[in-house]
Amino acid sequence: MVKADGYGLGMEDVVRALASEDPWGFGVATVEEGIRLRGAGVSDAVIIFSPVPPGSYDAAVAHDLTLTISDLDSLDRVTAAAERTGHVGRFHVEIDTGMGRSGFDWRRVAEWGPGLADRASPTSIWEGCYTHFHSADLADDGPTRAQWEDFNAALERLKPEKGIFIHACNAAAALRSPAFAADGVRPGIFLYGGGIGTGVAPPEEVARVRARVTLIRDVPEGTTLGYGATYRSSGNERWATLGIGYGDGFPRVLGNRGSVLLAGQRLPIIGRISMDMTVVDITGVDGVQVGDAATLIGTDGNGVITLDEVAELAGTISYEILTGFTTRMPRIWITE
Repeated sequence: MVKADGYGLGMEDVVRALASEDPWGFGVATVEEGIRLRGAGVSDAVIIFSPVPPGSYDAAVAHDLTLTISDLDSLDRVTAAAERTGHVGRFHVEIDTGMGRSGFDWRRVAEWGPGLADRASPTSIWEGCYTHFHSADLADDGPTRAQWEDFNAALERLKPEKGIFIHACNAAAALRSPAFAADGVRPGIFLYGGGIGTGVAPPEEVARVRARVTLIRDVPEGTTLGYGATYRSSGNERWATLGIGYGDGFPRVLGNRGSVLLAGQRLPIIGRISMDMTVVDITGVDGVQVGDAATLIGTDGNGVITLDEVAELAGTISYEILTGFTTRMPRIWITE
């Protein structure tokens, strides 16, 4: 899965990094993302895993993108787009087993299943069928097992042709319930350094977030800091201003609760994070200079601030942290 600009890291760079693994294909959320991949030279299968607006079908088919259908009207649009563009339309059928946001209802195969055959066309090819697990990261595998059973019950009634690509597992399910792997798995956040729940070894570090010290100030007791003056120095203190803020995607909520790694120590973020600046208390810490790099996510020496730690402190999930980093934040790729 490389949607949302490669989970915020840069889709084209992610694809290049994954090339050595020879993936079967790539998953995106929008037609525009798929067209970007084609523009980057990707010739592998590209599946759009979200329903798309009616006006986007022609572009998807023309760029040989595989659409997902959740109703019979969508299949008609694939066929019509294929006829208009002169290209073959490709699609996967999503079966909803509990996620609820899209897909054909697994309980109602008798109603929509015959329509797949009735609307069959030489210009639109049914290539795959899938479902999506909603709780694969939980310690209890009961919900995932139930969804798998419902999915297979639907497939039994649907009887797709031999060769249809069957898939269901996200990263959590692939590692926790490998028996459900079917013909392929769809790893997402785990590829990008995000955890997938307890009981599974944490992923290797993938991304580090760093910012330069742009200013060092010595302040007297009683100096207030930031919007709302939520921090006040309790004595003579030394502060370091970092050139990063919520305008770069670093969560504002981490003010007065998050920390950074700098000069070999874990140091507290103080005051509210601004759009462009974050301030750290470096009182009593030797050696900090303007231009030094502070680590906000990742390892530095013996210290580590994990992606999931930051997400927990921010009251969200690792996906939102990664995809929240804006284009102002440069992505620097390091290959070893």
